Amino acid sequence: MSERFSHSKDDLQARVHDMLAYAREHGATGCEAEASQGYGQSVTVRKGEVETIEYNRDKGISVSVYIGQRKGHASTSDFGTQALQDTVDKALTIARYTAEDSFAGLPDEALLAHDIPELDLYYPWDCTVEQAIAQAQTCEAAALAVDTRINNSEGASVNTQESLFVYGNSLGFLAGYPTSRHGISCAVIAESDAGMQRDYWYTTARAAADLESGADVGRRAGERTVRRLDARQVKTCQVPVLFEAPVAAGLISHFVSAASGGSLYRKSSFLLDSLGKPIFAPLVNIAERPHLRKGLASSPFDNEGVATHDRELVKDGMLQGYFLGSYSGRKLGMPSTGNAGGNHNLIVSSTGEDFAALLKKMDTGLLVTELLGHGINTVTGDYSRGAAGFWVAGGVIQYAVEEITIAGNLLDMFKQIIAIGTDVEARGSKQTGSILIERMTVAGD
Repeated sequence: MSERFSHSKDDLQARVHDMLAYAREHGATGCEAEASQGYGQSVTVRKGEVETIEYNRDKGISVSVYIGQRKGHASTSDFGTQALQDTVDKALTIARYTAEDSFAGLPDEALLAHDIPELDLYYPWDCTVEQAIAQAQTCEAAALAVDTRINNSEGASVNTQESLFVYGNSLGFLAGYPTSRHGISCAVIAESDAGMQRDYWYTTARAAADLESGADVGRRAGERTVRRLDARQVKTCQVPVLFEAPVAAGLISHFVSAASGGSLYRKSSFLLDSLGKPIFAPLVNIAERPHLRKGLASSPFDNEGVATHDRELVKDGMLQGYFLGSYSGRKLGMPSTGNAGGNHNLIVSSTGEDFAALLKKMDTGLLVTELLGHGINTVTGDYSRGAAGFWVAGGVIQYAVEEITIAGNLLDMFKQIIAIGTDVEARGSKQTGSILIERMTVAGD
């Protein structure tokens, strides 16, 4: 790890500890600090030639201080002793001139993580620039080889990122760990008499050994692009809509946003006062699993040091919990749920059908593979987005579709989920198969 990072974990812990001690000595009634550093490399190849080689190496340390209910925050990238003390002084000055906020403060001490499990989140990848170039070239070549109608490329990329952070607060919490995240991606363009289409594919994982091969990523990017050729519009209709797994994760993101503390205490959520109520169809179950080994959103504690725990968020369609940090929890009169900084590995249970079975179940309707625009009203749940995908009849994909809009209301959509596929792509913090919704408005010709 020392080759990657200019500061060891012990070194970062010592700096955070010293900042917290300095803040207490100079008037802070409470304080928290986080030090982090990262290292990465990204290589992009286009049409077989190297287009970009990027390196990043960054570090930073931030501190939040509390003087009673007044909060001040400051940060620096200079790890020198004087710079760190100056940063604390700045935060203290800000706090003294800031209005009191009765909900501000450190987390509840009883909720802090004490036993910190090892979650296998760090797998350095010694991928040289030459190796990355070769992988990207293999990936792009596999995409271009799929079909002669693929005549252009947006490139293939291979990237690696490694980070190390330490968080501590004046309640005695001090911990941190390294993480890694690697990826391969490719996007290509195909052309027919009806026009051009593009599509892409990517793979991402904590460990390079868990990535799909560059050739597989390229092949899928190529196949996805070609199948979109000769797309047409459809007549405006009301039909079942099947969200392919990668876009279905977006539906779960809208749920997370609406069930998060900030939206709730601002009363800008369509899920206000929904705890214990049915918000999804009874077949929907969503669990949060923060301690999955190698999980892309695994964490033993949240951004405030609060311990994370397995929990059932949605059980038989009923909402069992929100996503809260300390501040939003206090605003709502509830304890933190360990979600300061976001959700951890949401697992949406499948109803058992593979992708082919979902198409058969839908019979006639729209398969959505791409969404455009951001037409979502988080207050009302109204949903309207540009879309592209495929028209399905008799359970079989018939032709590509584009320049359409799909519309509904998220609460209605959640309650009209009639199947969730087994075709999970574990590429982010939300893991779900394709989601079939009984009826939506599709606006076309």
